[in-house]
Amino acid sequence: MPRRIGLGGKGIDALLDNNDDNLQKQSLQVTQSDSQIIKSETPAAKTKGHDVSLLSVDKLVPNPGQPRKNFDKTELQELADSIKTFGIIQPIIAANAGDGTYIIIAGERRTRAAKLAGLAEVPVIIRDYTDQKRLEVSLIENIQRTDLNPIEEAAAYKNLMDFSGISQDELAARMGKNRSTVANALRLLKLPVEMQKSVEEGKVSSGHARALLSVANVKARDNLYREILDSDVSVREAEKRAAVLNESGDIKKTAKKVKNRLPDVVAMEEKLISTLGTKAAIIGDLNKGRISIEYFSMDELDKIYKILIG
Repeated sequence: MPRRIGLGGKGIDALLDNNDDNLQKQSLQVTQSDSQIIKSETPAAKTKGHDVSLLSVDKLVPNPGQPRKNFDKTELQELADSIKTFGIIQPIIAANAGDGTYIIIAGERRTRAAKLAGLAEVPVIIRDYTDQKRLEVSLIENIQRTDLNPIEEAAAYKNLMDFSGISQDELAARMGKNRSTVANALRLLKLPVEMQKSVEEGKVSSGHARALLSVANVKARDNLYREILDSDVSVREAEKRAAVLNESGDIKKTAKKVKNRLPDVVAMEEKLISTLGTKAAIIGDLNKGRISIEYFSMDELDKIYKILIG
């Protein structure tokens, strides 16, 4: 019989299932010696309640809906070294695939590290989840642990929305985030593949990416993208250049205009941004120009409107 270990806390599972109230901040430890002593002879899926069973690590397979695609080799090795010393603190959550294997719902990184550490078996909690539920749990776990890069996070949001047919508002509510946060993340998927790759690799930040998205002219956007890659352009400066680019389309003229902006205009622009709490730009000088204000949700629009009409 598999060794069953009761848990006294709560965890990721409890966020999505009101009946799962015992899964966080576990004090469970399973090390190499434990794995060698305990050999499972019956399927771990037979465990009930919140029991934990030791399951062969080779029976665990990645979730095809796993939003996280990249696993840092150095970080995995560090986790493997920790597992060798302290064991696995939090069990893997998996679902029975029906073919003798178990789909990892939460804990793929721990599973990979356990293999590197040489563990034959790992602690597993079996859950009967639909494909949608598996995706949702994987998404929430990774976001909570800040394991996703911005493009992976955006793709996961879109995948969940497409799969379950929920709106941005519903998704934001499930994720515990503002709708504008979700909307801004999804906008990153509108970038060309090359630019998305740069965001994934950390060469371009999410802030820079949003500045690029605001440039209407494709050629001008490409020029600004190259500037960001080749020069030390801050997000604020990229936003300013993007605003001027929408006027001229010339990156060189844009850089010159940004550099030569009047200090008084810059100060007023900063005050405007601080007061409205959103992206804003003053394009022009003290005599003539225009003000550009961005919003990303109805709530933000309503807030800006109330501030302006005072």
